Amino acid sequence: MIKAIIFDFGDVFISLDKAATTNKLKEIDIHDLPESLMAKNREYEQGFVTSDEISDHYTTEFPQLNSEDFLNAWNSILLEFPEYKFRFIQKLSREKNYKLILLSNTNENHIEYIKNNVSFYEDFRNCFDAFYLSHEIGLRKPDPEIFEFVLQQHNLRPEECLFIDDTAEHVESAASLGFHTWNIEPTREDVIDLFTTKSDLF
Repeated sequence: MIKAIIFDFGDVFISLDKAATTNKLKEIDIHDLPESLMAKNREYEQGFVTSDEISDHYTTEFPQLNSEDFLNAWNSILLEFPEYKFRFIQKLSREKNYKLILLSNTNENHIEYIKNNVSFYEDFRNCFDAFYLSHEIGLRKPDPEIFEFVLQQHNLRPEECLFIDDTAEHVESAASLGFHTWNIEPTREDVIDLFTTKSDLF
């Protein structure tokens, strides 16, 4: 029996253009990121590097890049947040049939952008029993530790949880621990169809 539904954020609720940042950087002749910078990206996603520091790392590595251009490129991945998806989670929250948990790999720049551009962000956040952002908890998917953290925090067993994410690697990690999963494909699937798509679980 499902007691908790654990949702990713990007491409589950807010739409993403995952190639946008790379494309923006290519426009200013930045084509490849060194592994050292990729490592800093992961550290930033876990909150171990500040927003100012990640900007400094990029502008030092690529002198043709200024901090404003970096931030614009960084946030270009974020598209619209359809309000009907907010209404869907708001309805689930009112019904109180399941523990609702958000579990997202994200970073301070992206969240600040969303706060400033999505009028219902705080109301959306308040729909959840728990709202875990990687840069706030120091853990990131697909590391098993992040899933174990959620289980421990809420006294749950994996077989009582449905985890929804658009990234196969994250879903596979959760499934290996015994979670029910839905690897949502955002170009042809929608989170609001949850109870149709996963009707066998409810």
